[in-house]
Amino acid sequence: MPLLVVGSVAIDNVETPNDRRDGLLGGSATHFSYAASFFTEVQLVGVVGKDWPAEHTKLLSDRGIDTSGLQVADGKTFRWTGRYEPNMNDRETLDIELNVFGEFNPVLSDHFRRTEYVFLANGVPNLQLKVLDQVPGCRLAVADTMELWIQTTHSDLMNLFKRIDGLIINDSEAKMLAGTENLVLAGHRVREMGPRFVVIKKGEHGAMFFSEHETYVMPAFPTEQVVDPTGAGDSFAGGMMGYLAQHDNFEPHTLKLAMAYGILVASFNVEGFGLERMRQITREQIEERMAAYKKMLRF
Repeated sequence: MPLLVVGSVAIDNVETPNDRRDGLLGGSATHFSYAASFFTEVQLVGVVGKDWPAEHTKLLSDRGIDTSGLQVADGKTFRWTGRYEPNMNDRETLDIELNVFGEFNPVLSDHFRRTEYVFLANGVPNLQLKVLDQVPGCRLAVADTMELWIQTTHSDLMNLFKRIDGLIINDSEAKMLAGTENLVLAGHRVREMGPRFVVIKKGEHGAMFFSEHETYVMPAFPTEQVVDPTGAGDSFAGGMMGYLAQHDNFEPHTLKLAMAYGILVASFNVEGFGLERMRQITREQIEERMAAYKKMLRF
């Protein structure tokens, strides 16, 4: 089944303890789309400026990603500059320029409005709500958010939670939303705010799943060399949602497998800057890593 994603498409400048790369293809919707494209047809909706390199669009199109929803507006493309600490988990945003993304108002085509699987990548909750209004036949709507929206648009976020099926957030966001340092309690509290299930990303420690009847933890895949963690969370979401759309169901067993594939795709993403490593791998390599992952978990 096709999978629709709406979110940021950006140009990133990334500094790590060992290197720095400027002008990388980035953005939450970009990393999500590329990861999901290993599993299903992806429809990307975003906005870029006149400075957007045409080769970036070609790179996405060559993966089979439908970029007809990528608007080109007057102005500059969203840009993010960040620096990672030596532990490669903590990072500092050095500069952020919303540019045309700050005025983004997605209007879906008739074709995209019929999509049954929808992911609302990190963005203003009011914008995410507007997207939901345009997909009345959606069977599975999952969203991401961030601390900024939790702090500044809490009311809109609560309205969003009541309309989505799933929420994918990181551990600090879950604790902030729930008002507790206990991550298990936080997961249950956030789920009670509206979503049918909540997935909490824990970076190098994997992810946790919460539904009314199930709670479980899945470890990260042991990655020997972390080059650039940017986009890992979005790649996780892309792998997970892509697998669900491919199999056209979101039953408990499928959800668990989808989480595992999300973890594995993210483990490839961190092995290179931007999409460098993702461009080198195949679905067969993901399956090879899945076999190793299953063996690791069997005891």
